[in-house]
Amino acid sequence: MTKVKYISLKNYIKGGFPQEKDFETKEVDLNETLGDNQILVKLIYISVDPYVRGRMSEGKSYIHPFKIGEPIECGGVGKIEKSNCSKWKVGDYIANNQFPWKEKFVTDGNDSGHYKADKNLAPLPCYLSLLGMTGMTAYCGLTEIGEPKKGETLVVSAGSGAVGQIVGQIGKILGLRVVGIAGSKEKCDFMTKELGFDVGINYKSPTYKDDIAKAVQENGVDIYWENVGGDISDAIWPHLNKYARIPLCGIISAYNKSEMDVGPRIQMYLLKSSAKMQGFIVFNYIDKFPAASKQLAEWYIQGKIKDQHSIKNGFDQVVPSFLSLFNSQHLGKMVIKIADE
Repeated sequence: MTKVKYISLKNYIKGGFPQEKDFETKEVDLNETLGDNQILVKLIYISVDPYVRGRMSEGKSYIHPFKIGEPIECGGVGKIEKSNCSKWKVGDYIANNQFPWKEKFVTDGNDSGHYKADKNLAPLPCYLSLLGMTGMTAYCGLTEIGEPKKGETLVVSAGSGAVGQIVGQIGKILGLRVVGIAGSKEKCDFMTKELGFDVGINYKSPTYKDDIAKAVQENGVDIYWENVGGDISDAIWPHLNKYARIPLCGIISAYNKSEMDVGPRIQMYLLKSSAKMQGFIVFNYIDKFPAASKQLAEWYIQGKIKDQHSIKNGFDQVVPSFLSLFNSQHLGKMVIKIADE
């Protein structure tokens, strides 16, 4: 038996921001004896993502809530320490979008969610970002719903975040004019100077609405990538072009509200512009993953796309890092390093 730690939810959160007291770290015995096709995985990197917040509340959603007292799940990369499965050998790096927040665990080696992480192709955190679920979300949402056409204008909310940074860069590769929205001068500079966006707009500026209007006054908005919702997005609706497309990836401004968010009604804007707004989850496009992975990997190898990570160290940083997602202090993808590679 080996002692390992895991993090679980202590109670469901009805409304408001999650707090440290809502989580519990437990230490348990792990039986490392393997059954048929099982593998023992040591967690190396774990992702924290905003969508996890939705699984901390009860109620109807596209995925069931976490079970109280059991490990929370999110994207992770681990190293195989024992294998009883022909698909995997000791020393392989393995990734999955639903690994537990647990230092070490036994899992079915034939799980269809597993995929190999190759250090020779890209750093391991990339398999939680550009080459993982985050990259699939950006690529599939933009190409399938956004239907980009060269010369169009793409506006990306949370443009310096995990998904937004990739959406904007794909937009540039495909010949779009890209306007990114973020919450500080540092983030705006990151979008324009590091990622190649055409314009970076600070939504905390008192002239935010005017800045948006100025940035799109000549060509309007053909594609609006929705990550945030609320007042940030309300400034976009008057500028939608005819047949504009709006991939609805997230609404992080509303995730922690105790009551339903209320704002301007969007239907009239959609009607007048004949625009399409479509919510989606990445697994709607699971059949597109192989082609998306291949294309993103090619762009990465060619140096056409960057993958920014904010990396924290230590198992005790998982919860604080998750909570920090909602105060908009990081750049790119938030990843926690749990153990040495």
